[in-house]
Amino acid sequence: MATIIKGKACDAEQSITLMQARLAQIGIEIEVVSWRNPVPGVYSVHIRDKACHALFSNGKGSNEAACLASALGEFFERLSCHYFFADYYLGQDISASDYVHYPDERWFVIEDEQWPDDLLNPELIAYFDPDGTLDPSQLFDLNSGAGERGICALPFRDEQQNLIYIPVNILGNSFVSNGMAAGNTMDEAIVQALSEICERYVKQQVITQSICLPLIAEQTMRPFVTTYQAITAIRDAGYGLRVMDASLGGKWPVVAVALTVPSTGAVLTSFGAHPCFEVALERTVTELLQGRALGDIATLTPPIFDQEALMATENIEMHFIDSTGDVPYALFSACPDYPLSLWDMSGSIADTAQQLKDKITAAGYTIYLAQYTQLGVPVCRICIPGMSDIYPVEDLEWENNNEGAVLRSKLLSLSQLSPNVWRKLLVELDAGDYPEDLPVAGWLGLLADKDSLWSTLRLAELKLMLLLALQDPTANEALGRSLPLIHC
Repeated sequence: MATIIKGKACDAEQSITLMQARLAQIGIEIEVVSWRNPVPGVYSVHIRDKACHALFSNGKGSNEAACLASALGEFFERLSCHYFFADYYLGQDISASDYVHYPDERWFVIEDEQWPDDLLNPELIAYFDPDGTLDPSQLFDLNSGAGERGICALPFRDEQQNLIYIPVNILGNSFVSNGMAAGNTMDEAIVQALSEICERYVKQQVITQSICLPLIAEQTMRPFVTTYQAITAIRDAGYGLRVMDASLGGKWPVVAVALTVPSTGAVLTSFGAHPCFEVALERTVTELLQGRALGDIATLTPPIFDQEALMATENIEMHFIDSTGDVPYALFSACPDYPLSLWDMSGSIADTAQQLKDKITAAGYTIYLAQYTQLGVPVCRICIPGMSDIYPVEDLEWENNNEGAVLRSKLLSLSQLSPNVWRKLLVELDAGDYPEDLPVAGWLGLLADKDSLWSTLRLAELKLMLLLALQDPTANEALGRSLPLIHC
């Protein structure tokens, strides 16, 4: 029997068959690592490439078929957008190829710290370099080396179909995976991507502004039998569960839930978005327990009042990664900051895609879209500066993910270098003021083999090794500082 999913262009089984066939064509064999079904109507699955476990994805849904289709869709979005490889150096051969990322990429040479024509546009330059202090030559991608070829940028189009080239470095530092989606059709992928952007945008506002949301009445949820069954099961297991309208007064199609553990006060929130209210509600509840058992929630922390901690970049990052960041007490207030404003955008998938675009542009944001079909599955990547960024723009200048790339060649050939170079390298590492517990492999863009020295090597250990190799008298002192970080 076919599994029909509301808002999808075909049933889950058709989607699964197509995606599995496309993966088989390129030599990828998927294996299921784990299934979870903590309550009725909530399933999640973790899948990976059998030959390379670094290629993995997660899925969620109200049944197994929908869940597996979700996981395969995420696998394709990561594969088509090259997100699987975003943190890694691709090696000399690929770096010297005609293209590194896509055939339609474009390389820009930076002269005199000036932005070249066609790289971004004036509005985007003003957004990413508001103080005029960012040297565009810093925006080389870590995948292709250390800027030897210049700046690699990928083509996007705005709503007027203007072509804009956005540096790979900005995609990886500011937007990461936000705005990537796969679908049975391109419009379906666009709806998915825009919905997730709305979801994370609203979540960030609620968390950082300590917003109290209105509750959704039981009679509103009861007709959605499978999702309401899951809500009831969570409550029957002894947990509190608030289901809230996160549309912020009807602006955005977002639902939020907050699960609480009465014995500890621990809280876990989840947000979900979709033009169809029923789908948004289901996504919110299935997202809540994706990859989790109910018992896992007890290890989380209670809500807090500390506004500075709520607004911290680290807190926003944790909410983006796995929703374990701090949550404001205000979320549980009896006085909501917005009136209840439920929605249900009607029309075809293309209609709902346009409605979402209209909402976003009406709010003053610009949508930049890239479409990928090279693997036989429609995938899009959407960037909306000011709305879909995960990390602040100042990170491009001060905490760019390519910092380690400039030292990569030296650190990968230490045995061939002279003691003089080792000492200069130590000076550079100290001058960079990098965290002592910085994982060296990730910093250099390396995918380290499991249980290898590289897999556990921290910067403090590396510096200590250099001091010992130099027979430097300060090595004993460095050992004392490094001991807590050394993996034996």
